[in-house]
Amino acid sequence: MIAPNELRRLVLWDIDHTLLQSRGMGREMYERAIPAAFGQPFQRLADVSGRTELDIITETLRLHRIEPTDASVGQLVSALVDSYEVGRDEFASRARVLPGAREALAALEADPVVHQGVLTGNLRAVARIKLVALGLARFLDLVTSAYGDDHTDRAELVAIARERAARQLGTEFSPRDTVLIGDTPQDVAAGLTAGARVIAVASGRSSAEDLQAAGAEVVLADLTSTAELVRLVNA
Repeated sequence: MIAPNELRRLVLWDIDHTLLQSRGMGREMYERAIPAAFGQPFQRLADVSGRTELDIITETLRLHRIEPTDASVGQLVSALVDSYEVGRDEFASRARVLPGAREALAALEADPVVHQGVLTGNLRAVARIKLVALGLARFLDLVTSAYGDDHTDRAELVAIARERAARQLGTEFSPRDTVLIGDTPQDVAAGLTAGARVIAVASGRSSAEDLQAAGAEVVLADLTSTAELVRLVNA
């Protein structure tokens, strides 16, 4: 058991295209949820890359000519969570852990100065379903984390995760002791805006050049170099 006063790094992982690939199931869940929530056919999904789920839901509702009120957003949130609950086994069989992700999580879990959570645009319940389904949840503290239903602005999630970690662990992590690991320019921007360190991974739709242009000083091609990742986290 690591004493909280030994911890020096709060590592916050993005989920989709950083740790895992859903292989099209994210869109399919909206295709199921829109008819279930509103009794009308699915038409179009908002661009999802790097955005929080509340932001995606708001735009997707407008694309279906549904006013994004608290009630309609809540309906779609509930329908999405239900779709993932029903499709849990299907997700486990279709989605995949990205190369090196499991090993990276295990190595950082074994590091006595590192505490790991997630910073994700996913809804809290959906994030848990995805991570449990693929056997990754055991490496992560999902309490000292921040989610797409906490705030529409990804940068605000950094402060939320730090506050939760301080409350739960009794340890204050400064912005520079906080390390975001993600695959999109939005991940990079969120970290830089919050004053955190960022390790970008070109494992998603954004190229290394895109991530560098967003301001990332460190860009990895993938997570397969475990020792290098651990070194960068502790640098």
